[in-house]
Amino acid sequence: MSGLDLSIALERYDRHVPFFMGAVKPPEGLTLRPYEVGMAPPRRDGVDRHRRFLEDGEFDICETSLSSHIIATSRGAPFVGIPVFPRRLFSQNHFFVNVNAGIETPRDLIGKRVIIRTFQTTMSVLALGDLKFEYGVPWEDISWIVAADEVMKLGDRKGVQVRQVDMDSDIGQMLIDGEADAMIHPHPPPKVLEAKDRVRPLFPDRRAEMLRYHGKNGYYPIMHVIAFKKALIDAEPWLAKAVMDMWNDASQQARAFYEDPGYSTLAFARNEFEEELETLGADPWTSGIAANRINLERFIGYSYDQRLIEQPIPVDSLFHESTWES
Repeated sequence: MSGLDLSIALERYDRHVPFFMGAVKPPEGLTLRPYEVGMAPPRRDGVDRHRRFLEDGEFDICETSLSSHIIATSRGAPFVGIPVFPRRLFSQNHFFVNVNAGIETPRDLIGKRVIIRTFQTTMSVLALGDLKFEYGVPWEDISWIVAADEVMKLGDRKGVQVRQVDMDSDIGQMLIDGEADAMIHPHPPPKVLEAKDRVRPLFPDRRAEMLRYHGKNGYYPIMHVIAFKKALIDAEPWLAKAVMDMWNDASQQARAFYEDPGYSTLAFARNEFEEELETLGADPWTSGIAANRINLERFIGYSYDQRLIEQPIPVDSLFHESTWES
């Protein structure tokens, strides 16, 4: 096994803290340098992680958007994933509406002006897909306000109302002031969360709606995947299992943090942890293709329906062949 010194770009989640602590031991012959790179500032090693990986090739290994990874794979881009999924979110937690917009249910979004970050943002794809296939609200019947440039160039949204605003636009204020009726965003601006007299969640009981969704569909929706430069992993295929094992080890270490009731600054973190075990099962973060195939197939279907890819692609094509039996 040759000596390798590789960079890996990760967000600063609790499950990645062991990487930054040096508590995850790589196999002999591998040195892994973790960079704390986010999508929103501030971060130790900067932001704009997806673009820096997919366009600039800055990192050897990277936590990247599931949506962008699917688009990249469909276009034959030189990246390949392993089936570990560092970020998961329910869409129902990310819908916010102006209190004066007359929006009480998902169907009330039809014809309304709704802010999204981009169309290929994974939360956007999940939310638009859930609107259409969970709630019977065609995404094509909503007027979209897009707040940032797409990481990967997309085809037009013919027949769909789309308004692109400048990247320095204050989209939070737009929602508060009623220039937009609703927002779907993976990182809602703090002012949106604070303006409780002007903005509220679409779903009055978000937890109940998320648990209903989980009970019906059987998964906690995937947002991100770990991807490699394809030439690297093709030359060193043992890296797929090695990094999977390291990520799974880090995840288990992070979950063990919560055995200490005083670990988190949140007073009831341990109580929430115990409730999650009861409602979502022992480990909603399970790695591997088999345990996540239904989730991934559905998301690929959402991507095709939303014109992000020309044809549906096989789930296995997203991942290095050495992981196909996982």
